[in-house]
Amino acid sequence: MSSLNQNVIRHKIGLLNLATELGNVSKACKVMGLSRDTFYRYQNAVAEGGVEALFDATRKKPNPKNRVEEATETAVLAYATEQPAHGQVRTSNELRQRGIFVSPSGVRSIWLRNDLASFKQRLSALEKQVAEQGIVLTDAQVAALERKQDDDLAHGEIETAHPGYLGSQDTFYVGTIKGVGRISARVKVVVASVMQPTAE
Repeated sequence: MSSLNQNVIRHKIGLLNLATELGNVSKACKVMGLSRDTFYRYQNAVAEGGVEALFDATRKKPNPKNRVEEATETAVLAYATEQPAHGQVRTSNELRQRGIFVSPSGVRSIWLRNDLASFKQRLSALEKQVAEQGIVLTDAQVAALERKQDDDLAHGEIETAHPGYLGSQDTFYVGTIKGVGRISARVKVVVASVMQPTAE
């Protein structure tokens, strides 16, 4: 069981224990910020299936009836690597021109299920596909990969000659204190150089 699920169950059991301790369901629910209906749902779940029933209630069960057809999902996944820079609205519009009708939120749901929701995830999937299948990249795919490479360089490491050689300074308005006036904070960040030993 993950720590997130443990925290959720601990919160639910805490509500049940608090109600027992106080002897008043209404007060316990008010303190915990939950409705009495929620309390009784938790209580019934524990009575029927024990603490594990609380865990089962927290998990969403997928509803395959709400999903798009397999052919539509395959087309959306193929388009995600074909045009990784396009967002969900543009993907929906482009697929509609090809005769595949799926809403932007449907595109997003498919991407979320397949770990393609962000631009970087779609680029990673494209890189993986190139490595496995050795496909030839289109101009749009090359441009997207170059854009990612430029972003990686822009957010990379900075080399400096010595500590204190490169710095950044900014002033932030904090607020006003009566009798003193405006308060500002001056922040200076100094970049230190990193020495890496080389093997000879």
